[in-house]
Amino acid sequence: MHKLDWQPAEEWVPHSFAPLFTTETTSAETSRLVACAPGGDSSVLLKLVECLAPPFFVLYVLHTPRGEGDPGRYQSPELELGVLQSFVSHFAAFFAGDARFDLWVHSPSAGGTIVWDRHNLIYGYGPIGCFSRALGSIGFSDGRPIIPGPHMHHYRKEFDGDAKALLSSFSWQYSPLRPEDEQ
Repeated sequence: MHKLDWQPAEEWVPHSFAPLFTTETTSAETSRLVACAPGGDSSVLLKLVECLAPPFFVLYVLHTPRGEGDPGRYQSPELELGVLQSFVSHFAAFFAGDARFDLWVHSPSAGGTIVWDRHNLIYGYGPIGCFSRALGSIGFSDGRPIIPGPHMHHYRKEFDGDAKALLSSFSWQYSPLRPEDEQ
């Protein structure tokens, strides 16, 4: 299953990015990595997490719920690396096949944040050099992933149980969506 389709001609087809990444300047002093998760592969996120140091915080931004909870931002308690890896691995099929959320991983000690969005784009803030080397080590090459158009997101009934289980997996701190979170 996949979370994004696009329409290159008459029919909608599944979309998967090629393994690409680039860096871009977002302001006078800030750069970020822009990459993708081909096929919604969560191992890309976990590879980038290796550039950060525990403890970690996960921010699950639920922008398009299907009855499992209120739209909002759900922040995890502090997580050690093994707990984070187990969480991502446990929900890997959901993360790959459904677009109702964005997922953030933050490391205060490393000053780094990784954001995996509903389009399977990944943004890395902090140790850009390490992120670039990590992606190169798994076969990514230089290039900017572009969201195809027109495109369509999937919010799958088959993952409603996973979405509900995810919200039960930690004692999340809830806050409302911010304007930039909403679709």
